[in-house]
Amino acid sequence: MRDCFVGAGTLLAMTEEKKGSKVTLKRTLIKNGCVLSLDKKIGNFHQADVLIEGTKIAAVGPNLNAADAEVIDASDMIVMPGFVDTHRHVWEGILRNIGTDIPLEGAEGYLAIILNTLAPVYRPEDAYVGNLVGLYGAIDAGITTILDWSHIQATREHADAVIKALQESGMRAVFAYGYPWWKDPDEHQEDWIRDVAGKYFSSKDQLLTFALAAPGPEFVSFEMTKAHWQLARELEARITVHVGVGTAGKLCKLLEMGKAGLLKEDTTYIHCTTLSDEEIKMIVDTGGAVSLSSTSEMTMGYGMPPVQRFLNLGLRPSLSVDAETNMPNDMFTQMRSVISLQHGMLFDRKLAGKRNLPPFMNSRDVIECATIEGARANGLAHKTGTLTPGKEADIILLSTDRPNILPVNDPIGAVVWGMDTSNVDSVFV
Repeated sequence: MRDCFVGAGTLLAMTEEKKGSKVTLKRTLIKNGCVLSLDKKIGNFHQADVLIEGTKIAAVGPNLNAADAEVIDASDMIVMPGFVDTHRHVWEGILRNIGTDIPLEGAEGYLAIILNTLAPVYRPEDAYVGNLVGLYGAIDAGITTILDWSHIQATREHADAVIKALQESGMRAVFAYGYPWWKDPDEHQEDWIRDVAGKYFSSKDQLLTFALAAPGPEFVSFEMTKAHWQLARELEARITVHVGVGTAGKLCKLLEMGKAGLLKEDTTYIHCTTLSDEEIKMIVDTGGAVSLSSTSEMTMGYGMPPVQRFLNLGLRPSLSVDAETNMPNDMFTQMRSVISLQHGMLFDRKLAGKRNLPPFMNSRDVIECATIEGARANGLAHKTGTLTPGKEADIILLSTDRPNILPVNDPIGAVVWGMDTSNVDSVFV
């Protein structure tokens, strides 16, 4: 049974104490844990404490004192930042494992069955329940921040339903507004997007923030893609887009978009499996972020995940689950998948006699892909991704006293290679 402290901003309003004109914030001290701050300036600790004041991290280090704080004993726990998922179609939560053996394309593929057949009959209430199921599953897996790539907005009521679920979940989330372009590639929904942005996202200082899930240049016309980019920037919203995906990736016009000045640092590019080297370089050169879902990319026919191609240019990817119709809902799986893929490809080259290989990813690299790189891709690195004083207290406690992980000889290695969702003891948001 998980201890979940989600929606701390709401809870805070019930726990503030006013003394004169000064507001005293509730303080929580996580004590005696193995702390992985993942902040290079702070470091990691075999045994240390994390002090939370209100919703924010106040201090990280050994032997912290806070006489008035509620104390949580983190002995036999790893204390670390919550995982960050940068791309998931959360509305598909009630379709879990329905398509475990289907590819992306073809008459019996994901696009045909899930998007062309099931999505059109999804009611707003189905989207609401699907989102709740997916979000609670994410929290249970230690994910504290998620980007909901929500391409189910067939009506305005669908958008209201999925946002209601996001708000009720208490997670830190990015609602990436998408629509079923497969129904009508020329549909823009500009008025709907403006209405949603104004109704729910008037402030950026909240758990739920806004982005635009753009169909992208391989699914809609170039003119429509330009219109999406212009609207997102007018609304000061991040853009998240699928590019270089399967057969459709051959239609990608990323170079044309770059020449038009559309590619900037406010965009996260998903999958990128069939992009050319020139397109990959253009993403890096323009400051873009990348989200890889290596499990779905390899098993569904998207193409080989380009993890090494980005690493060669100095860009570490963020990680994402993609779709629970086919994939497990946790970041432990994604970390192991992407590092195993990178190692396998490099060892294959080594066995073939190749020399001067690039560096192998290590466990620290990939745990940062699942945390701080995810926060950067979601535009939230100033709020989450590391245990840094001043950031929001998005924290997970992972149990180290269970048979599947004893003894813990290397805490970071244990998280990446040995743990699973059963080790998630507590989740703070």
